Amino acid sequence: MTAEADAPPTGPRSIEQRLREALERLDSEIDVWVATADATGEPTLVPLAFWWDGEAVWLATRDTNPTGRNLIASGRVRLCFGHTRDVVLMHGTARTLTRENLPPGVGDAFTAKDGWDPRKDHASYVWFQITPDLIQTWGTAAEMRDRDVMRDGKWLVRAD
Repeated sequence: MTAEADAPPTGPRSIEQRLREALERLDSEIDVWVATADATGEPTLVPLAFWWDGEAVWLATRDTNPTGRNLIASGRVRLCFGHTRDVVLMHGTARTLTRENLPPGVGDAFTAKDGWDPRKDHASYVWFQITPDLIQTWGTAAEMRDRDVMRDGKWLVRAD
């Protein structure tokens, strides 16, 4: 991304513009911050490569690390795209899939975007399909109002 693209918004954007830009970010960015917690509430925050299929975010990580264990145990996750002055925050539900159960095309699309193929890595790698329940997008305090673009898995606004 260019320095201009990384610059914070200059003023409040419409909710439609923020949604368009959020969808562009989901298509173009490579990594996402993934926040999970274990049964005691101990948080874990890690960056992971992802692929957005237009409806869900796909992640791959080891089932033996804290993030993998937390996703398998609770299925609850928060994803954060962007930077602090132009953020897309997604709350979602994770479904775990083995490489053998991966739908056709997912692994190839993920690899094409990231350049890394978890299917060819260590056997402990599993896949997570994150279905968004809530998506929020804002740049500054002026955009905090009406920051929800999806709630209960339903789009609240159209990007066009």
